Amino acid sequence: MEMKRIEAETLEAAYGKAAKALNCSVTEINYEIVQHPTAGMMGMFKKPAIIIAVKKVSAEVKKAELESDVKAEIKSEEIVINKRKNAQNAKISKTPKKKIIQEKETPKEKTQKEIKVKDDGIVDDFFTMDIKEVKEEKEAVKSDDKSQSSEEIIFEDDRDTPENRERSIEIERKLQKLMKAGCFEIDTVEVDVFNGIAHIFLDGDDAALLIGKEGYRYNALSYMLFNWINAQYNLYIKLEIAEFIQAQEEMIDSYLKPISEHIKANGRGKTKPLDGILVQIALEKLRVMFPNKYVAIKTGKDGKKFIIINDFNTRKPQ
Repeated sequence: MEMKRIEAETLEAAYGKAAKALNCSVTEINYEIVQHPTAGMMGMFKKPAIIIAVKKVSAEVKKAELESDVKAEIKSEEIVINKRKNAQNAKISKTPKKKIIQEKETPKEKTQKEIKVKDDGIVDDFFTMDIKEVKEEKEAVKSDDKSQSSEEIIFEDDRDTPENRERSIEIERKLQKLMKAGCFEIDTVEVDVFNGIAHIFLDGDDAALLIGKEGYRYNALSYMLFNWINAQYNLYIKLEIAEFIQAQEEMIDSYLKPISEHIKANGRGKTKPLDGILVQIALEKLRVMFPNKYVAIKTGKDGKKFIIINDFNTRKPQ
């Protein structure tokens, strides 16, 4: 999935540039606002609008691509099995006729032997495959059999790739140095990179102080880490300090229950203004709840963010 980082003087111009860069219409992009534009003072301190945009991909297209990959894997496996059977038949044909007569098999024994040869071929192929190919095949078959959601089909766990392991170790070491240089007692720093996201976990005696009242320090740290990691490694981040995110998710779950019922009954709705990480948590959960609706973050005149849910981007929220 191709992501684009877009800068422009206004958000509207950024949306247009993103649509042009991704070769689609504005209604076909998902975007996150990294920085709102500011006019500055006397030409100074002016800031452009910055967004991260990605083109929407329909679940039907993704499912078709997955089915095509699975069929290709099955076809290649059948070719290998046939080659093994042909090689074995050729070996048998070279055996003296007397030996063939002496070792004549019953139809039942022949069928059992063919099944065993087929099974052996599959096992041999498994151990000669690359580890990543085996993992992808397993995930594809599992997805097809259990009819997993489109989100599970799209994103595969690629944390074991050499690139992601290297980036995980590098970011973790740099964060450990950052925590040692600070005034907070943080003794646990863990980083796991997969699916284009750096999952960061911090914990220690001063975890609560690092979060701050109502999460204001958490928001500042998350914003700082995102700007560094996204610029250097082209990754999003998910920051967890102690169990802060878990508690926030539980609170958002309770808040979204009546809103989801309202949306099911009326077809659209919106949240109240949400602060910091709560906006992102609510956005992710609502997109899972309503995969066939337009779910996006909007900014009010007072600068506060809220989420709207409707059928089309052109409709106004209630």
